[in-house]
Amino acid sequence: MRKVVISVLGQDRPGIVAAVSRVLLEHRCNIEDVSQTILQSEFAGVFIASIGSGLTPEALRAHLEQALAPIGLLVTVKPLEPRRGAQPPASEPFVVTTIGPDRLGLVAGITEIMADFGVNITTLKAAFRGGDDPRRNIMIYEVDIPSAIDRQAFRQALRDRAAALGLDLSLQHRQIFEAIQSI
Repeated sequence: MRKVVISVLGQDRPGIVAAVSRVLLEHRCNIEDVSQTILQSEFAGVFIASIGSGLTPEALRAHLEQALAPIGLLVTVKPLEPRRGAQPPASEPFVVTTIGPDRLGLVAGITEIMADFGVNITTLKAAFRGGDDPRRNIMIYEVDIPSAIDRQAFRQALRDRAAALGLDLSLQHRQIFEAIQSI
């Protein structure tokens, strides 16, 4: 079976996932992975689904648009491409958390350091709700840090950038982060 990536965006309301999954079921598509969230008032969902040989990604998009456009949702469907090139390097999961006043360039500043060190961001959650109240502005990055990099240099580069941006930063192995969160 071929796989597709489906993205759905629009104003949040009850029943969006039900509407998407109903169309997929009607066309005998199997949902393999889903990630969805609500950002402020906007729904954002990404679905990976396998489709039968008799259905094209374009036809599936048309079916989804027919069902979802009346409720104001935008849909894209594209084939899931196999990973190209070399496999990702061996890595370990970490969590980077920043807290501090909101200002222009926070995400760009931190992610630039991650990119420079070849660190892959697997999940990013950021909420800027408090202006200068640092307790209401937080970014949580789940990242895969390549085993081969100099972790001390990476940690120092992150801390230096965070300080320049007025942020408090912590870097923890994901297992430690999860253990602390469960207490």
